[in-house]
Amino acid sequence: MHDLILKNGRVIDPSQGLDSIADVAFADGKVAAVGASLPADAREIQDVSGRIVTPGLIDLHTHVYWGGTSIGVDPDAIADQSGCTTLVDAGTAGAANILGFRRHVIEPAKTRVLAYLNLSFPGIFAFSKNVMVGECSDLRLLDARECARVVNEHRDLVLGIKVRVGAVAGGNSGIGPMEIAVEVADQLQMPVMAHLDLPPPGREDVVSRLRPGDVLTHCFRPFPNAPVGGTGRIHEDILAARQRGVFFDIGHGMGSFGFGTARAMLSHGFLPDTISSDVHSLCIDGPAYDLLVTMSKFLNLGVSLTEIIARTTHLPAKVIGRSELGTLTVGATGDASVLRLESGEYEFEDSMGELITGPQRLFSLGRVMSGVWHPRATKS
Repeated sequence: MHDLILKNGRVIDPSQGLDSIADVAFADGKVAAVGASLPADAREIQDVSGRIVTPGLIDLHTHVYWGGTSIGVDPDAIADQSGCTTLVDAGTAGAANILGFRRHVIEPAKTRVLAYLNLSFPGIFAFSKNVMVGECSDLRLLDARECARVVNEHRDLVLGIKVRVGAVAGGNSGIGPMEIAVEVADQLQMPVMAHLDLPPPGREDVVSRLRPGDVLTHCFRPFPNAPVGGTGRIHEDILAARQRGVFFDIGHGMGSFGFGTARAMLSHGFLPDTISSDVHSLCIDGPAYDLLVTMSKFLNLGVSLTEIIARTTHLPAKVIGRSELGTLTVGATGDASVLRLESGEYEFEDSMGELITGPQRLFSLGRVMSGVWHPRATKS
């Protein structure tokens, strides 16, 4: 007897090359079976005919230290809206407050939350419409030993080191925060996720320091520090980084995604490794909104639905080293997302205010988390 069966959905699981009408069964918190016309031997059956069933969506870049920082949004509310089963917090908390993040937000949340630890001791402590102080602008806050100590205390939760580099996040600190982050990550044998905003430092100084397995987020950011030059050609340091195994993550956010950059990169066949929202308090009401809106932007830029789902399921699972997530293989963690693809006339905005209109948009109907069905609480 299964606990739950999702019946008659279009199951898209790029980890298995699967795209067909099928049923997905769950038992004991795991995926139990995938196939056409499975016997209806379950305590609960959800008919998802005409809907899309994917492995549980993973948003690799969010800020969900809700109530503890000004940038944080409620993880369960945004996951319900976006159909995500796993949220990765990209460095909202640092060594000084990771325990509060864990006890007061992560542990009570219904949604799985994992985290990169911010190199800066207080994390992102002053990020709002009226107060903006980069956490890496004072090098006294970047204590390598304290960062390493706290990571070792929370190895089950922490995936790597987050560093925000640039004139906004780092002030006059230059490349210093990046160098410290790489040294800490090397000591811990963990990856770095690097944010890059306005110069200085320049893009090449940051990208050249990234190692195999590290992540460059905001990888389709607009000028300046964009991955493409004025002629639309991809910079050589970006191509070299991909060649050596650096991962490229979208991290849309408030100011870090440009349609012009995306068109140029996609025209050269350069897809991001992962698509993420970078949702936080200043972009949850636009232009990012959530992961499904970000995914829909790529759908309307001509990227196939299968490629988009790959970049929000098994590929982010690979980036964070959690192979049990992002897949519907039998025995995997029993997470799934149920989506609907609507046709209409939808408007999308990038971080520079450019608007495009597209005919398709993804919406969430509900999630399966550890084999339990959670219908969407707030209807769109």
